[in-house]
Order: sequence, then structure tokens, then C-alpha cells
Amino acid sequence: MLWDMVLGLLFFLTLFFGFVCFSKLIGVKRQLTYMNEVLDDIQSGNGNRKILTTDNQLTAELSFKMNEIVYAYEEQLSLLRAADETNRQLMTSLSHDVRTPLTTLLGYLDAVHRGVVTGKTREDYLVIARKKAHNLKDYIDVLFDWFKLNSSEFSLSIEPTELAELTRNILKDWVPVFEEKNLNYEIELPEKPLLARVDSDGYSRIINNLVQNVMSHSQATQIKIEMVQQENAIEIYITDNGIGIEKFDLQHIFERLYKCDKGRSDKGSGLGLAIVRQMVEKMDGQITVQSEPDQYTIFTVSFPLEA
Repeated sequence: MLWDMVLGLLFFLTLFFGFVCFSKLIGVKRQLTYMNEVLDDIQSGNGNRKILTTDNQLTAELSFKMNEIVYAYEEQLSLLRAADETNRQLMTSLSHDVRTPLTTLLGYLDAVHRGVVTGKTREDYLVIARKKAHNLKDYIDVLFDWFKLNSSEFSLSIEPTELAELTRNILKDWVPVFEEKNLNYEIELPEKPLLARVDSDGYSRIINNLVQNVMSHSQATQIKIEMVQQENAIEIYITDNGIGIEKFDLQHIFERLYKCDKGRSDKGSGLGLAIVRQMVEKMDGQITVQSEPDQYTIFTVSFPLEA
């Protein structure tokens, strides 16, 4: 009698667990079918679909992992779309910003070559043509910097560097330019060594681009370059008293191809400050800007202080 009861209990338990396992299998099959449908939808182009699941489902871990893969894929696809759109904008900008000054340059040179202008007018045409040729070269140099900076082959040689002396050597080449343009300048650099991990050429490009930005776009009569040691960082301030930057433009100033209606001239490429920001960030630094229209603009570049 007892043995029959034990056998009956075992049979009941076996039947119960069999039913539970069968139910689980049915649930897994249903979930796998659902997952397959979602993946088909994603494959057809609907990247917003996600696999819905709960933590207690047997396929939960697999579903979460697939969602992560789809999310990463969509993020990369979004970046590729943005890069493609930027490249299209860049090609449009290149077509306009290179062909237009090149056509003008050829016009001046053709007039000189054909003898249309003579005497002082001829000399004036040659001076204008030379200036436009230099502007065109500067624009092309910026384009090459941009393409190089965003290529897979680009690399920096980052090492401890004494920034005060390096900055002093960079700015001494600007002093004759400031004086020629009648731009009042003030340079305040510490006498003691200040070390930060940077790429020397990249750092030079940052400072030169920011100073050139003041010269080309600010219409300033004064410029001040200052270096200050903070607790854990070295900060470089480049201040001018020019036309400033509107509040709306400030939030976009470091974006690729962005040109302020007021703060930039027609010859700007819209890449200079984007290159500066990328270069700063590649050296673990930060760059910010503050401005009040018709009063001042301050660019602040910060690098971690080397212990």
C-alpha cells in the first residue's frame, strides 16, 4: 500500500514537472518566434524595434544582449549618417568657397596678363591677387588639417611638455603681426615651468588657430593671452574686445561648418574652431568660450597639470 502511494506520488511529480517543462518550452518557442519576427523587422530597416522581455524569462539574457547589439549597431549607423551628411556639406562648401575666390583670382591675373590694366592699377591687381592666393592657401590648409585629423592614420605624440616656454615661442611670431595690424596686445605667461601632457605640434596649432580666429573675425583692437596655473590644471585665456558672439551662436561655435552671421567673415571655412576642439579633446583637455556682443570674447583652454 505504501509502495503504491510512493509510486503514485512519483508519477504525479513526474507528470507535474513534465507539464512545467513543456510549458516552459512552449514559452521559449513563443519567445524565440517573437524574437525572430523582431529581428526580421530590424533587418528590413526598423532600427527602433527592441525585443521586449522580462527578467524571469529563460530567453531574457539573450534578448538583452541582442538589444545591446542592435542599439550599438544603430548608434554606429547614426554616426555614419551624420558623417556622410557632414561630408556632403563639406563638399558643397568646398565647391563654393574654393571655386569663387579661384575664379576671382583668375580674373585679376587675366586682366594683368592681357594688359587690360596698366600702371598703378596693374600693381594693385597683383597685390589683390597675391592676397587672394594666400587666403585660398589658408583655406586649403584648414581642409587638409580637417581631413587629416579625422583619418584613421592620424596620431599624436603626447608627452610631458613645458607649456609656458612653448607658448612664449609660439606667440613671439605673432608680435610683429599684432604691431603691423595696430592691435594692442598683452601677454602674461608664468616664469616658472608648467608641465602638461600634450602634443607640441598640436598645441601650437591650437594657439595659432585661436589667435588667427581673433585676427580674422573679431574686429578687435585689443588681444590678451594669459596662462594661469590652477590646482589641477593649466588654463590659457585668449581674450579680445571685438564684436563678440551672439548667445545663440555660442552653443554652436565649435560645430563643423558652422559660421556665425556676425562673428565670422565670408572667407571663414567653418572648420577652424571645430579643429581646435577636436585637437584639445584628443589631448584630454577642455575648451570653452564666453562672450558678450560688442564687448568681449574669451576662449579658455585647459589641460591637466602634470604631477
